[in-house]
Amino acid sequence: MKTVCDIRLFVPRLWLIVAVMVIVAVCGGKSVLAQTPTPAVSEQKIDQLIKLLDDPEVRALLNKSAATPASPAAEPAADMSAETFSTWGNRIREHLRNIGQAVPQVSSEFMRAASTIAAEINGHGPFGVFLLFLTLVLIGLGAEWLFHRIASRSRVHTALAASESVLHRTGHHLFAVLAPLVAFSLASLGLFMALTWPPLLEAIMLPLLLGVIACRFVTRIARLLLVGPPSAKRLEAPRGLLAIDAASGVFWYKRIFWFSCIFFAGWALAGVMTALHIAPAVRGVVVYMLGLGLLLVGIETIWNRPAAIARPQGRGVMEWALTAYLCLLWGLWVAGVIIILWLGIYLLILPGLLKTTTATVRNAFAAKPDAPDNGNPVFEVLVERGARAGVIALAVAWLAFLVNKRSSMFTGDGMADRLIQGVLVGAIILLVADILWQIAKAVINRTIDRARIATGDDAHHARNARLLTLLPILRTMLAIVIGLIAVMMVLSGLGVQIGPLIAGAGIFGVAIGFGSQTLVKDVISGVFYMMDDAFRVGEYIQAGSYKGTVESFSIRSIKLRHHRGPVFTVPFGSLGAIENMSRDWVIDKFTISVSYDTDINKVRKMVKGVGAALLQDEEFGPFIIETVKMKGVEQFGDYGISLSFAMMTKPGYQTMIRRRAYMMIREVFVQNGVVFASPTVQVAGGDQSSAAAAAATVKAAMDQKKVEGGAGGEGA
Repeated sequence: MKTVCDIRLFVPRLWLIVAVMVIVAVCGGKSVLAQTPTPAVSEQKIDQLIKLLDDPEVRALLNKSAATPASPAAEPAADMSAETFSTWGNRIREHLRNIGQAVPQVSSEFMRAASTIAAEINGHGPFGVFLLFLTLVLIGLGAEWLFHRIASRSRVHTALAASESVLHRTGHHLFAVLAPLVAFSLASLGLFMALTWPPLLEAIMLPLLLGVIACRFVTRIARLLLVGPPSAKRLEAPRGLLAIDAASGVFWYKRIFWFSCIFFAGWALAGVMTALHIAPAVRGVVVYMLGLGLLLVGIETIWNRPAAIARPQGRGVMEWALTAYLCLLWGLWVAGVIIILWLGIYLLILPGLLKTTTATVRNAFAAKPDAPDNGNPVFEVLVERGARAGVIALAVAWLAFLVNKRSSMFTGDGMADRLIQGVLVGAIILLVADILWQIAKAVINRTIDRARIATGDDAHHARNARLLTLLPILRTMLAIVIGLIAVMMVLSGLGVQIGPLIAGAGIFGVAIGFGSQTLVKDVISGVFYMMDDAFRVGEYIQAGSYKGTVESFSIRSIKLRHHRGPVFTVPFGSLGAIENMSRDWVIDKFTISVSYDTDINKVRKMVKGVGAALLQDEEFGPFIIETVKMKGVEQFGDYGISLSFAMMTKPGYQTMIRRRAYMMIREVFVQNGVVFASPTVQVAGGDQSSAAAAAATVKAAMDQKKVEGGAGGEGA
């Protein structure tokens, strides 16, 4: 309890100490630069302040002030009211007024800075600092040249390794580009940091060296992407990692080079001016003047870029619009509207940067046209979308940092602060959802591409057909599900109550479900039929009262062509059990009746010969799995013995082969005197008239049977 009380008492003391130090730093700026205050005076004031805080009356007053809530007028406005815009306008006018008043002070501030350098760095002026900077740069360049000499043989070996993959060569090129820069940094910046220097000299030299290193890093990466590694010039035509022509690559590399030089020169100069305690308004004037160089480079790039020159109508409205846009961005920068400035910069460069990132990764992972299975789609998507997500995340994080530092509206309690927090969380959710969707889509598309390749047997073709039907449906469903979940999570992060939305969607879904339950039944039944491989296109099936050859099927129904010609369009929900007559093999059985005096073993041998002849037949042999065989006596009939025969064929060919077997069996039976069974009447006795009467009776019965059979056929 005592510790808690001590902490509560120490917090207001700490804030007062910080406030006093800030007031001293702001009001006594000139004295600080001149180094007139002594440490004894500061310690004496701090001791007096601590004694004052130990006074019970002062402590009670501080506790009372901490317990009293702030008045509504003192709270920052949390809404975008007219007063807020007026405050912003006043700040912009004040900023521009300070910049205008600082223009005449530029020369005097730099003269004062030169005298400060001479006073604090052992009498050495700006020229001495420049010589030291130049010496360090030359030492770094020497170390870089030495590294080039040592690694020259390995670079040539890397360039000659044409059999390596694109990623492997890219890694070698990155090492060849960045390793010399590391040697330069260690030799120049590392040497400077290893020695002891005056504080002011160290504060001046660090921004200069870091600016040179950052500028060289950006230009080297740009050269690798757009032009190609310098080490490849002697062995092959240089080509960057981006899929653009050589002229465009050289054009963009030169503009990025000049833009980087001006930008990092301004950044380093701003750091030097900060170390020399030059007034912020004067620093702004100098930096804005260097920003004019960036503006001129941007305008020149717009008017001379290859896309503008290649257009048939030439330069026109687009170039003027982009020029005005760049001028507007420069004006926002000068006006101090930093947040809106960065939003405008993002709008200008993010689309092209994301497109460049995607093109770079795809060029690195480009598969050969004759090897569609080359590469890992999940890894490629993770690299590509991860790079894009990293770019967007850095942009959002930087914007959030600027908003947190520069906007007085966001205090941690207002609606706008929660909105910014929700936007950041929503951006992360959308990036994760995008990566998940892209991975799923890449895997599905790769599987679809493999399924389109016509290789393998009939079963493989059938499996590919099912995949080509089911995977697009699955891809669409995944896109809808991932999108809905991501949108709901983003809305929840923004503070939107998604409970009513989910309830309303549920009610709407129930209503739609009741109205379309038959459709849903058909779709789901079709999915399971295809997953079970119940039928394929070209197969003859029977389902209930429907039978025919499968011509096609959709997500809801199937088309059956009957063997007599009609086409049935049957919903999947109405099919029921499927009888597939075209799968794998067919066993066909038939019977032949012979007279009672026939030698069964002789018939078996004759049929065996017929089966062998069928196997050798060029037309029917390939479709026979097991040739025709006699199984034995099926039954004893009224007029003869019924013999059973069977054969196994491929589906759809059994009828033709059976007809051929009938013809060959008849020929063999006739040649060997085998008589087919036929109705006969035996009459006892030797009376010729009785025999003639019996024959006439049999003939009349057969004629009557033929007449009845003909009448039945006509009726049918």
